[in-house]
Amino acid sequence: MFDNKDRTEINELGEFGLIAHLTRAVELTEPSTIKGIGDDAAVLDFSNKKTLISTDLLLEGIHFDLRYVPLKHLGYKAVQVNLSDIYAMNGKASQITFSIGLSSKFPLEAVEEIYEGALIACKKYNVDLIGGDTSASAQGLVISVTSIGYAEADKIAYRSGAKEGDLLCISGDLGGAYVGLQLLEREKQIFLENPQIQPDLEGKDYIVERQLKPEARKDVVELFETYSIQPHAMIDVSDGLASEILHICNASKVGCKLYEDKIPIDPMTYDTAREFGLDPTVCALNGGEDYELLFTVPQEQYDKVKNQLDITIIGYITEETAGCEMISKSGNVHPIKAQGWNAFKEDK
Repeated sequence: MFDNKDRTEINELGEFGLIAHLTRAVELTEPSTIKGIGDDAAVLDFSNKKTLISTDLLLEGIHFDLRYVPLKHLGYKAVQVNLSDIYAMNGKASQITFSIGLSSKFPLEAVEEIYEGALIACKKYNVDLIGGDTSASAQGLVISVTSIGYAEADKIAYRSGAKEGDLLCISGDLGGAYVGLQLLEREKQIFLENPQIQPDLEGKDYIVERQLKPEARKDVVELFETYSIQPHAMIDVSDGLASEILHICNASKVGCKLYEDKIPIDPMTYDTAREFGLDPTVCALNGGEDYELLFTVPQEQYDKVKNQLDITIIGYITEETAGCEMISKSGNVHPIKAQGWNAFKEDK
């Protein structure tokens, strides 16, 4: 974290000076980038590929709390959650634009940390930062990221492609980001009540990182290519497993059977959820922000996915009239309902 005694006011640089300062370390490595920062618009060439574009907006007090979110992690996460949308289409992410609005309470050093995190993400995922904007904000910190990518037309996985009989699969594990958020919120409240008490996050690194520093699943898309796995439908888990399943089923006009005992939950997520008096399955279904990939594949690809250590088959697709149902560990049948995060809830 920056030290206030080394504080540099942004107005000393001005907008263009700030942009030049923040982007001085930007390097272009993606072959499809013809022109990046430095002109009125970037120039890209995807040859005969289809272009994929996605945008996310992150608002202070709505999507993140600076009392426990490190600025570098925030920049990193802002990029990751956006790249995840490109991978959810079975595409390759190649460029981003990164725009930021901030109030006068933020010195240059704070903005540098945000951009440093963003550039670390770009470098790790071989993505070019090709533009963006900076602006004053009267309402705290605002970050907007647009991600750009590409894919062969016949490789793109839409939400609407699921077919009856498909296997329902998920990468990684679920619920960790939500439980990590509960832990961070608890420690924040303890600190606000007694600033002398330091946060106790020892032994909880995994779930804290799931919340603060998620990783988009580029590796899963690469695995698909390696093993010639073509998802019929795919979506990333940003709002909770239940919401994403319903998105696929509604778009594809199908139903599904989900098995509770197949939902992958990390032991730390499970145990910490129990400590909070939470049902781990509910955390996985409705927590969100895991950014895993939920997808369907035809049954003939079963042998290709069953031995992938980071992929779990959690159910199958049925006809639409059968509805979307979860079979509990005790064998009871429950309708799947979306109770994930809503950006427009009044208490937000």
